[in-house]
Amino acid sequence: MPLCPQGTIPYKIKPGDNFAVLAKRYNTTVEAITAVNSEVNPDNPKIGQSICIPVRRSIVPCSPGNRYIVKAGDTFSKLASRYGITLNAIIQMNAGVDPSNLQVGQIICLPIRRRRTR
Repeated sequence: MPLCPQGTIPYKIKPGDNFAVLAKRYNTTVEAITAVNSEVNPDNPKIGQSICIPVRRSIVPCSPGNRYIVKAGDTFSKLASRYGITLNAIIQMNAGVDPSNLQVGQIICLPIRRRRTR
């Protein structure tokens, strides 16, 4: 994956992807994605190609080791189950976050110490 600039997340192109599809999925614009990926054809990126996608991240106050970047399909309930923690613990750590409106790329806190993976 490329080293993406601050305010973006890495993404690997899958079949059917183009910048318009990704812009809608990640709540951004084709222009914003194109600006950070100027070498990529926005209408026909290559499958397997790594790009950077701009996202709006509101960071809740927690240590970097407890931060989690929301991915497509994530819910507080699924995260609680995946990490063996209570739903209430996640809700308490994320005051002000609407659990019914999580956005891909949004940063939330999980009451566990997460290791960085490469």
